[in-house]
This record gives sequence, structure tokens and C-alpha cells, in this order.
Amino acid sequence: MNKPAFRKPKTTRLRVTEPQELMEFLSNKMGGMTRTSVKSLLSHRQVQVNNRIETKYNFLLNTGDIVTINSGIANEELKHPKLKIIYEDDAIVVVEKKEGLLTMATVRESNEMTAYSILKSYLKKGNPRAELYTVHRLDRETSGILLFAKTKDVQFSMQSHWHEIVTKRCYVALVEGEPEKNDDTIISWLTENKKSYKIHSSWTNNGGQKAITHYTLLQSNGAYSLLSIELETGRKNQIRVQLAAIGHPVVGDKKYGSGNSPIKRLALHAQILEFIHPMTHKVMHFETPIPKEFKGLLKEKAQ
Repeated sequence: MNKPAFRKPKTTRLRVTEPQELMEFLSNKMGGMTRTSVKSLLSHRQVQVNNRIETKYNFLLNTGDIVTINSGIANEELKHPKLKIIYEDDAIVVVEKKEGLLTMATVRESNEMTAYSILKSYLKKGNPRAELYTVHRLDRETSGILLFAKTKDVQFSMQSHWHEIVTKRCYVALVEGEPEKNDDTIISWLTENKKSYKIHSSWTNNGGQKAITHYTLLQSNGAYSLLSIELETGRKNQIRVQLAAIGHPVVGDKKYGSGNSPIKRLALHAQILEFIHPMTHKVMHFETPIPKEFKGLLKEKAQ
């Protein structure tokens, strides 16, 4: 049976001639549309400003901006309890993933729902020809910012130059105990046990992968400490393994030596991702709040 032909939505591109809010601009340029109609276009993600989807009616436009309206197919906002889109354009999608969700399935989890499968299904609703490619991953139990590419070329470019284009990559972790140093750099060599899939850390070069992690103590109550962590390398389970190696495992990380988790999750969150956009070459900065349960445990124990 032949597949139905994909109907490309009608696209209107308009140049901004003077600074004004998006609502005013669309109302004036789209044949006197009502505010309700304009808000509908925005809520269905059918408006782009300089190739970036914009949903805020009071977004301030500047002279020279290009506003694109896709009036054929409505792109419903992604509504999923484990995944939220925080940025999208023609080249990339940036999302915030909740704990408990895989980035992408492996052979062992081939039928499991993942951030990749949820996002790809969403994109294909708006465009059946849409593609999606992973750029990097987060562990299943780690929450935070994830980056995906919309084309194979963008994926290849970003992965091939990852260490050059990523200008900042920070996590927050709630660990057991309180480190002796407020600031430190952990350097060790990591190897993986192929049977247990567990990573082991060595303080001397044993032929494993060199891993470098910088941390700063943000807050502590003695029983638990909140650390800001910046990665210099990006090895599998790097943060979890190295913090456990210095005697301060991430709360809830039973795999690497933590006891029972009072917050019922792994206390590791990818908070900041900053990188150079593969097409515009502008620095893109994304940041999410520290999970409230991390701070709540610190306050609870401090009382």
C-alpha cells in the first residue's frame, strides 16, 4: 500500500522593521488575526523567530528579525512527565530529562521507552520525515539537560568536535558525608568489568580511560553535601565512580556504594550545558534549577 504523500505546511516569512512584541507584530501582519488566534499559533509551536520556535506572545522582536509562520500543520507541545523541550530549531533539540528514563535503548532494553523514542515520535507528528540523532547521553537515573541533533551531519559535526564546541558542562550531586576539601580535582583511570558492567577507578595509569572531574562544595550539613561538578572528560559513570572513590558516593547510588536513598532517586543532575551552535556558531547556554529534593534533604538534616 502506498504511503500518503507528505503535505508541506504553508510557510510565511516576514521581516521585522521595528522593535515590537511578537503578539503585536503577528496581529498586524496576519490580516488582523484576533489575539486568541495568535495565541493558538504560538501554543501549537507554529511560529519561529530566526529559526527558533517561540511560544511567548510578549517576546520582544528586534529590527531585522525573521518571523516564520507555519500555518498548515500544528505542532502540539510535547507533554510528557519525563521529558520537556527547552529549545528547538532546525538543527538541534535541547530537552530536560527526568530520572528513570533512558537516553536511548541498547540491545538489552530494545523495547523500552526512552528520551529518544519519545522525542522522535513527537517530531514525526509534525513532520513524518523528521529524523533525530543522539549527540551525548545521560545515565538512566541521572536527570538534566540532553542535546539531540536533527540531521546526521549535525550529529557528526558535534560529536567529532565535542571537546571544542562544549564550553561548559556542569552537574550538581548530593553526596554522602562532607569532603575534606571545598574545591578539588579528581584524576583517575577508569576500566569497565564486561560481565557486571561496573566501572572501576585506579589512581595510577592501568591502561584505562583517563577521567578528570572538578568539584566545588556548595552546601553541607555533615551528613550530606551538595557539590557543583564540572567535567573535563566525559567517561561512562565518571562522576559516580570518582566520587565513590574518594569516599563520598552519590546519594542513592547503590551500584557504587551508597546506602538507601531518602529521596528515592540517584541524586545527580546535569544542570548546565553550554556549547557553540553548529550552524549559527553562537554560544548557547542552558541551565535548569537544582532539584528541590536535593535541597530539601539538606534542610531536613540540618534542623
